[in-house]
Amino acid sequence: MKKKAGISTVFLASMLLTACGTGGESSSSGEEGNGGSSSKEESEETRTVDHEMGTTEIEGTPEKVVTLYQGANDTAAALDVEPVGIVESWTQQPIYKYLRDDLEGTETVGEEIQPNLEKIAEMDPDVIIANKSRHEDIYDDLSAIAPTVTTDQVYEWKDTLELTGEVLNKEQEADELLSDYEARTEHFQEEMGDELPIEVAITNFRADHARIFYMGFAGSILQDTGFDRPEGHEDTDEWGIKLSSKESIPEADAEMIFNFNSGTETEQIEETYEEWTSHPLWQELEAVENDEVHMVEEETWNAGGGIMAANLMLDDLYETFDIEEEK
Repeated sequence: MKKKAGISTVFLASMLLTACGTGGESSSSGEEGNGGSSSKEESEETRTVDHEMGTTEIEGTPEKVVTLYQGANDTAAALDVEPVGIVESWTQQPIYKYLRDDLEGTETVGEEIQPNLEKIAEMDPDVIIANKSRHEDIYDDLSAIAPTVTTDQVYEWKDTLELTGEVLNKEQEADELLSDYEARTEHFQEEMGDELPIEVAITNFRADHARIFYMGFAGSILQDTGFDRPEGHEDTDEWGIKLSSKESIPEADAEMIFNFNSGTETEQIEETYEEWTSHPLWQELEAVENDEVHMVEEETWNAGGGIMAANLMLDDLYETFDIEEEK
């Protein structure tokens, strides 16, 4: 169950009064504030940004950015922005390995499902990039700290790219990143030719259960690259299902399976994986019979949730099918 992170009214009020006092002092005197001040250029434009939780005014180009879900961490790095605060990664803590070149040393502000509001407030950010499915209950608290914008679902990485580009005044860079991705998916399909469509399932094993992912992050990229999904796996409104028993294994039947394991309880996860994949119903799956079960990384196929992870997933597809990248 999600816990609603709390922050005291007194604390927020003091932060807001401090911010208001600094702003008023600068404007009335006409002088620049002290070196620690984060005053904005008055000439910069104030923009109204539409997002999942309403509209938010963004002043100029935000410099101090806090990102509160994995896809926003990834996207900020892709846009060559180092946030002042990010949420901790689900695995490979505190930051996914593929993001460390860009975000190593960036301060973390708690977990995605329960960020530390007091720590965020102390950073005095210009903007907070959040997610409705994760932060709807604390949206007002976040907005009291700084202008806050949200996407709907954490796996909707193209929406994250579009919103982040707009908020950070990097729309052209965001468009270029998406265009480059689309060029790669088109090239992949051209090289695959008549081999496509291939019916693909995405399975996932955890410490205490198994899952099948439908569209979500990886599913949307498989769709972009010309793959088909088994009947019932095409629901764009559902991330997928938890398998209640091994009798549900046939729901993963497909020509090919991509599997990633999730969590930090390595030993228990391996036990679950061995238990399920040794079951006779698993052995009867078409992909298993044809040796077409491919192990992939959770961080890039699910958890990363941004444009950089999407391109790393494409790297895996190019490698799996032995296709050379376009020069």
